[in-house]
Amino acid sequence: MPLLELEGVEARYGPVKALDGVTLTVDEGEVVAVLGANGAGKTTTLRAISGTVRRAGRIELEGRSLRRVPEAVARLGVAHVPEGRGTFAELTLRENLRLGAYTRKGDLEADYERVLGLFPALADRSGQQAGTLSGGEQQMLALGRALMQRPRLLLLDEPSLGLAPMVVAEIFGIVRRLNIEEGLAVLLVEQNARVALDIATRAYVLEVGRVAVEGESDELRANEDVRRSYLGY
Repeated sequence: MPLLELEGVEARYGPVKALDGVTLTVDEGEVVAVLGANGAGKTTTLRAISGTVRRAGRIELEGRSLRRVPEAVARLGVAHVPEGRGTFAELTLRENLRLGAYTRKGDLEADYERVLGLFPALADRSGQQAGTLSGGEQQMLALGRALMQRPRLLLLDEPSLGLAPMVVAEIFGIVRRLNIEEGLAVLLVEQNARVALDIATRAYVLEVGRVAVEGESDELRANEDVRRSYLGY
């Protein structure tokens, strides 16, 4: 049984159908990428899983339905890092991180220190307002806040957006480390297909709300249509 399974998932924004029968899976400990042009339905796919958009179809985590409100989905072990990071600008870094663990009980100090260990650039900024951090630091904070949930599945939406290549490499290095060392499963939406295929074992390419192509990362790199449309060669 896959960790995550979507079958025939549809979603709308008013009269506009953003997803039209999307079917995909993520296995335990796997990194899967979702690629496609702007407006293809990538972000909506993650929103459908986390319950932040109205949707239809089957969405299950280890056979348990995720047709629930976002808080219930989070309690089942799904953490969503949205496009644009979604940090609380007026709150401090420490307050943002602690909010990430709102579905959990008990002493969170060990988890707080663990996140700062993963992101040393944040270690001396605990009292700083999130809105004053750099773009890269805010992305690290958003990822760290999600990790405070101790998730089994991480939904990661456009983490490289607007960031310098060195910062992108650092963030993806941390995601790879978490996947290898802790078995964290990741469903990654990423405009930079090269970066996504480097970290993912498999990928799905969406076009106008449907899965157009799917396969192993190496297979997609060798696919001429995918290369021309998304890899630029």
